Amino acid sequence: MKHVLVTDHLQEVGAEALRREGLEVDVVPPLPEEELCQRIGRYEGLIVRSATKVTARVIEAGHNLRVVGRAGTGVDNIDVDAASRRGIIVMNTPGANTIAAAEHTLALLLTLARKIPEAHGALRERKWERERFVGVEVYGKTLGVIGLGRIGTEVARRALGLRMQVIAYDPYLAAEVAQRLGVELTDLPELFRRSDFITVHTPLTAETRNFIGAEEIARMKAGVRLINCARGGVINEQALAHAILSGRVAGAAVDVFEKEPPWDSPLLGLSQVITTPHLGASTEEAQTGVALAIAQQVADALIRGIVRNAANVPSVEPEILKELQPYLTLAEKMGSFLGQLADGRMAELRLAYAGEVASLSTAPLTVSVLKGLLAPILGEGQVTDVNAPYLARERGLKITESVTQESEDYASLLTAELRTDKGVQEIAGTIFHKREPRIVRIDGYALEAAPAGWMLVFSNRDVPGVIGQIGTIFGSHQINIAGMQLGRERPGGRAVSILNLDGPVPDPVLQEIQNLPTIVSAKLVHL
Repeated sequence: MKHVLVTDHLQEVGAEALRREGLEVDVVPPLPEEELCQRIGRYEGLIVRSATKVTARVIEAGHNLRVVGRAGTGVDNIDVDAASRRGIIVMNTPGANTIAAAEHTLALLLTLARKIPEAHGALRERKWERERFVGVEVYGKTLGVIGLGRIGTEVARRALGLRMQVIAYDPYLAAEVAQRLGVELTDLPELFRRSDFITVHTPLTAETRNFIGAEEIARMKAGVRLINCARGGVINEQALAHAILSGRVAGAAVDVFEKEPPWDSPLLGLSQVITTPHLGASTEEAQTGVALAIAQQVADALIRGIVRNAANVPSVEPEILKELQPYLTLAEKMGSFLGQLADGRMAELRLAYAGEVASLSTAPLTVSVLKGLLAPILGEGQVTDVNAPYLARERGLKITESVTQESEDYASLLTAELRTDKGVQEIAGTIFHKREPRIVRIDGYALEAAPAGWMLVFSNRDVPGVIGQIGTIFGSHQINIAGMQLGRERPGGRAVSILNLDGPVPDPVLQEIQNLPTIVSAKLVHL
């Protein structure tokens, strides 16, 4: 039975969902690093929210750990790189709290515009000070949305319903998508210049930490109001506090902080700042949805091998996975074939996807090629879908990809070219009859070979008797040839052949073949 540790007060419906799947579940409050390190060793799964920090030490202590689930969107409290090195899946629930976070953002925007918390506090103190709390209307004002993902999109929709003008900055979004939403895409300086309100909806990464600092605030419209319901650290708190005190920024509403609880934050003492204790996802509906979503995802990963919403491995929807599966098999076999065939230190892997496969999700295919490529070098079981890209980067392997919708010879074609310090090796493959992988080209030579079992791959001068000589050697050593494919440039030129064999070839026999005068190179590949 597999074991899952749940921390951070996940709703009980999540733990119950895990138990219904046959998993053994322990539920504990948030644990400090040392205690979590002592406890994590026996668990295959760990589910956290934002309070528990899953550090590199925790990852190393999790000897059996296979998946870490974050009940929420951000994964900045999890050392994703450390998990990737260990082949541990890190997943989140990006859609489950979207509505709650978007509604909280709008709630903060409106209360900021009308100074509602201050007015409420004054009235509780029996002070009637209407003139002190004159606000501004949001009607007709310009809202700048930084990050038009799930939450940013829902915020934009609601702001448009309030008859605000919405502009957005998102370098990864197509202009047509924003246009259909009714939002104008713009660059960052333009957004700063035009916006009356600015709301950020980006993850916290090395690139987005202190994304908005003193320099950015100085370029904003005087009297701007800022809202942050995304991640603490995206807006520099010191810079924001200084801008509010100087009058450059009229006010701010902040739900997330660089350090939580934020007792040392300079924003807490400012009357122009509305603060809430990380409540963006704190609705009954969102918490139930997040708990059920992460429980199902972790169960699927541990029991069925299905991965969704992973931060460190490409995720594929089940209906797309069925169509993609034959290509995943082909991609891994091609990578393994190439890794066993090539000589020298790997420098660059070039992948090209052409035809129908180009319209599918190619990221998982790239991971499969890398997994197949590295496994013969690092050992079976050491390379997974999770750590294959990390291991490739660690070895200095440059990876380039290209996609084209047209393929002249086949409906779909995958091409992999590996450059090493000793030369270049290229193979291409496709799928026959929707399920059968085939290698259809090696170093420019056309052939059709099933990538399976033991395979002798050799290059030779195209002269009579080569196949007969090899057949004689194999016959004398009781090695049976199951299939043969031949590709050549021209009669009398150079040829490349693949022999499918019923078993392995001992080293002395392989050496005997390599010593034939007509053989340029010969290698044994096992898939």
